[in-house]
Parts: sequence; structure tokens; C-alpha cells
Amino acid sequence: MAQNRKNQGRSSSSGTENRGFASMPHEKVQEIASKGGKASAEKAGHEGMAERGHKGGETRKQQLGHEGYVDLGHKGGEARKEQLGPEGYAEMGHKGGETRKQQLGHEGYVDLGHKGGEARKEQLGPEGYAEMGHKGGKSRRGE
Repeated sequence: MAQNRKNQGRSSSSGTENRGFASMPHEKVQEIASKGGKASAEKAGHEGMAERGHKGGETRKQQLGHEGYVDLGHKGGEARKEQLGPEGYAEMGHKGGETRKQQLGHEGYVDLGHKGGEARKEQLGPEGYAEMGHKGGKSRRGE
């Protein structure tokens, strides 16, 4: 009798075909995993999940190295831009800028702009930076 219960649900050939996630359809596995993730999130709360995400990000950063991690961020940004379209992506950037302005205050935001400008000047060189300024001036004047 005990042997019968032990073998219930098993195939008669190797005895393992009907066991575990490997034998389930992919959708069923995703459904079970989703329920587990939701239960874990409810138990951990927002801060606990944020901490887990942070730790996961740090681990991935170590795996990829700085340049790989930056590249991953660029790919994510490009994917998001494609999802939102040009207007949606611009709106997202505007909202992010406004949030950052509130966080830093006026002086901090101005300082951030100066630092960004200096970094861009270093990337483009003096001639490229001057050309960018000329193009910006023409755009502002409607030329």
C-alpha cells in the first residue's frame, strides 16, 4: 500500500516524467512563480523589496563591470524610448528633471547643470561645444 502511494502520479517507464517544474507547461510555471513572488513581496513590504532590488542591481553591476553596467542602462533607456515614443520619452525626462529640481533646490539644480555642461564640453572639445551653442542659439531664435 505504501509503495502504491509512493509511485502515484509517476510514469511506469522511468518514474520521473510527471514530476516537478520541468514537466509542466511554461505558462503554469510562470503562474506558480508569480504567486510566490507576490507572496514574498507582501511579506517583505515595499522597503524590503526595494532592498532586494538594490542588492540584485549591485550583484549585476559586479558581474558586468562598470562599462557593461553602463551599456545595460543605455539599452534599457533605448528600449523605454521605443515603448513610449518621442513625446512620451520627452515627457518622462521632463518629469524626472522636475523631480530632481525639487530634490536639489534651485542652487543645486543650477550646479548640476554647470557640471553637465562642463562634462559635455570635455566630450565635444571647444569647437564642438561652440557649435552646439550656435545651434542652440539659432533654435531659440527660431532660425
